[in-house]
Amino acid sequence: MTERFDLQVPVVSAPMAGVSGGELAAAVSAAGGLGLIGWVGPDVDQLKRELAVAAQPGRAFGIGFLAWTLRAGDEQLIDIALEAGASMVCVSYGDYEQYVDRIAAAGAVVATQVGTMDDVRRATDAGVDLIVARGGEGGGHGRDSVATLPLLQAVLDATDLPVLAAGGIATARGLAAVLAAGAAGGWVGTAFLTTNESAYQDGHKDAVVGAELDSSVYTTVFDIGRGSPWPEEFGGRALRNSYSDTWLHRDDELRANPVRTEEPIVWAGQVAGLVTSRRPAAEVVSELGDAERLLAEVCTRTTGG
Repeated sequence: MTERFDLQVPVVSAPMAGVSGGELAAAVSAAGGLGLIGWVGPDVDQLKRELAVAAQPGRAFGIGFLAWTLRAGDEQLIDIALEAGASMVCVSYGDYEQYVDRIAAAGAVVATQVGTMDDVRRATDAGVDLIVARGGEGGGHGRDSVATLPLLQAVLDATDLPVLAAGGIATARGLAAVLAAGAAGGWVGTAFLTTNESAYQDGHKDAVVGAELDSSVYTTVFDIGRGSPWPEEFGGRALRNSYSDTWLHRDDELRANPVRTEEPIVWAGQVAGLVTSRRPAAEVVSELGDAERLLAEVCTRTTGG
């Protein structure tokens, strides 16, 4: 990771749609990590503007797409990102295989997120360059089948591809843990939600800062309540609210007779309980970089040197 993208800290900011715009990606990259834009939608002009902002520091950056949202002809969105210089393109959740060769041919790293071992086998068969092992404690959408640490161990044993760990990483200790296990780096989302450069609304940022470790819940009811056509196999983790308290574990009932919600949905992982302030993205990257010192201390204690 550090060599391929010239990073000072082996951290990738997760491509969170509606949160990770060009400004956040640029700030993370400028600070020594790899910043990713999270993109959904057909607005080509806006995409170009976000990409131009992400490229301003002159550092490596990337972008993430949701495969299920890409329609016929949307390949141009990927082409635009590649032409703008995206060094990593992550396509997840849906039929992403058709885009792998296109991205690889442009010289960018092809990544996808996995949540089960079946996902891993599919990714390796597709020919991706990098796997993101996302555990169920992660914020936003994905699977909740396995937690990050057991998933990471299994994925590392199953493939020689570089693997990033996602879910449950918000501090240097978390990053040090997954690096010690063999991950190539950390894929971090929730820790960047409250940064100055995040596009999250102020009220959402405040909710994350005020959250505890057990404040989030994984469910599909949020998507049903807002009329989102996310595939049913993928739920999402967000902070609990009165709507989820009412409808949790009643997904089928709600799907049969939808009750819409206007209540804000604050997508965030369990580590929201470790996010205690609003601050620049550079500070988050810098603090995550302290993982190197922690690992060195462990090695020193172990060897007695």
